[in-house]
Amino acid sequence: MAELSADQGYSPRLSACPACDAAPLAGRIADAAISRGDLVLSLPTAHCAACISDVERVLTAQPGVRAARVNLTLRRVMIDAPGHRAEDFIPILEGIGYEAHELDASALSSSAADRQGRDILMRIGVAGFAMMNIMILSIAVWSGAEGPTRDMFHWISALIALPTVIFAGKPFFVSAWTSLRAGRLGMDVPISLALILATAISLFETLHSGSHAYFDAAVMLCFFLLVGRYLDYRSRAVARSAAEELTALEVPRAVLLKDGAETVVNVADLAPGDVIRIRPGARVAADGEVIAGMSEIDRSLLTGESLPVQAGPGVALSAGEVNLTGPLDLRVTAAGRNSSLSRLADLVANAEASRGRYASLAERAARAYSPTVHLLALCSLLGWLYATGDWRLALNIAAAVLIITCPCALGLAVPAVVTAASGKLFKKGLLIKEGTALERLAEVDTVVFDKTGTLTMGRPELVGAGDLPEALRPVALAIADGSGHPLSRALAAALKAEGVVPAVLDRFREVPGYGVEADWQGRAVRLGRPDWVGATAPEADGPLSVLSVGGEAPVVLHFADALRPGAVDCVAALRGQGRRVLMLSGDTEGAVARAAASLGIAEFRAGVTPQEKEAAIAALASEGAKVLMVGDGLNDTAALARAHVSISPATALDAARVASDIVLMGQDLAPVADALTLSATARRRIKQNFAISIAYNIVAVPFAMAGFATPLMAALAMSASSISVTLNALRLR
Repeated sequence: MAELSADQGYSPRLSACPACDAAPLAGRIADAAISRGDLVLSLPTAHCAACISDVERVLTAQPGVRAARVNLTLRRVMIDAPGHRAEDFIPILEGIGYEAHELDASALSSSAADRQGRDILMRIGVAGFAMMNIMILSIAVWSGAEGPTRDMFHWISALIALPTVIFAGKPFFVSAWTSLRAGRLGMDVPISLALILATAISLFETLHSGSHAYFDAAVMLCFFLLVGRYLDYRSRAVARSAAEELTALEVPRAVLLKDGAETVVNVADLAPGDVIRIRPGARVAADGEVIAGMSEIDRSLLTGESLPVQAGPGVALSAGEVNLTGPLDLRVTAAGRNSSLSRLADLVANAEASRGRYASLAERAARAYSPTVHLLALCSLLGWLYATGDWRLALNIAAAVLIITCPCALGLAVPAVVTAASGKLFKKGLLIKEGTALERLAEVDTVVFDKTGTLTMGRPELVGAGDLPEALRPVALAIADGSGHPLSRALAAALKAEGVVPAVLDRFREVPGYGVEADWQGRAVRLGRPDWVGATAPEADGPLSVLSVGGEAPVVLHFADALRPGAVDCVAALRGQGRRVLMLSGDTEGAVARAAASLGIAEFRAGVTPQEKEAAIAALASEGAKVLMVGDGLNDTAALARAHVSISPATALDAARVASDIVLMGQDLAPVADALTLSATARRRIKQNFAISIAYNIVAVPFAMAGFATPLMAALAMSASSISVTLNALRLR
């Protein structure tokens, strides 16, 4: 069964323990499972440790299943079951209350990113351990050790420092070499030069029984730089390509009809003219036209329409839509890379590339940083060499200048603030995924909302349950509970909440595209479309269904899509901040107008396609607007990627969450307005950190160039500036 968003009626709870949602071990198990080619199913409603236990227990109890492991972070389960298909396990999971659908495992591995994080942490550990040991040895030298004793401590320090600098400094050396080969002076060039010079000068001093060696400075420098690099990595690690996630959502296989026989084939092997069967609960595998069957189609993931639409012969369907009630035979018009879902993935990739050109404050500062540092160090070297003729002294001073100006403070300026702000926003229910998101959020002047699943809860709720006679409630619950239609599920949920006990029905039957019918005590019972039930459709502001029980007057049941908690306050706060607020929705004109009126949004558009949403965001950007997009569906993914900054609820489709910069973890929408206020504060802290770094260099660089600082003193001064930047960032908490 296809993954259901909030548009389709589920409301996953979130884990109360953030550690449960960030288990690296689960990620490693997931990658291993993917590498073995196991089945991968999405579990959009999994939320806690109990979910892990339930899913793994029921799956491992099935014949032929060797192992099942849940990755709660990604809400997926990997099943090691040779010879089985995903369709064998989806009904089992649905039977214990978990929505599930198959994902393409080849598009989901994140092992490379995990390895990068572990690699940086390992290098930090090595550098930190070596730094502490070298500092202990240095204390002996500072305490007055001389002659052979001093040389011995220097040689021991060298034996520790040389392999440490080579190993721990590798990321900087590789990056610097890449920059130089491309004819650029990146930030890692002066870093690498400082590490090499400090180590080389220390080794030279050790070989010549010099009084001072600066192995501790080189290793300390490496340690602080790696910490900054890891903070930056962590701020970006959650984000993965939305285009890849969209690719994973494509149905990997389809049921091909040929000469009256059904054959499971890869979607990539389908060709225009082939006929495929779409079973109830399955996603449409390719674009095509229905040639047989009658059903209802959930298009909420693609278009944002909150209610299913009827589908029969002659109706065109798109890949990614969900077949709800009856089997359909579809003549393929486009499949694989030519399908509408694939074209949407390409649109998202292009939008991501456009937003990726945004340069952070740190990147902009770095453009002028590297040439300046090298020029100052070269001037110091040549000046002191000309004045004294002493290569040894000139190199020491040049190394001190490089170390004292090394970009530790600059490298920590943004990650430290992002880390502090992320912690504060997490307490409010917002998870920052992208390192530059706070900077971009502070620039926002226009906010665009999707409706279904974003401003509203995305699921129908029964309105006026009192209109349903008490005697018919058990019948209504029994017939609604047997249908997968969103309105039927809403009716059943409302009656169960009141403690209604279902009646016993006979000859239950679902009529695709119309409703459900059964017999109760010899009387015909129908629930569904007014014209099918035999009632006149009344004027209504929202969706409705009609219950007909033989001998009783038809009962019209009204439904509404409830507003998300905090939506009214959020919109009011944004308008109070002077920001422009718009709504773009794929839903019908009436539904969008009602929601806009209740929220106080004056500018809105209905019936908007994913391409039109992305084009609208691009048009606003071309007018100079800095747009925040808030959405949750597949139809919002391209717009989320195109926007200056984006937010999606945790209940959103995987692809929408991945395309967004920030994830709203709870139900309440009010923190969105708070995030804009905090982002402005965070931006000020970042600028203050740059000011601290600049002020530090204005004082420290002349001091070093004048020959008053050794490389070790320069390393200590550099560490002090890094600590100052970090403390300033922590003021956000």
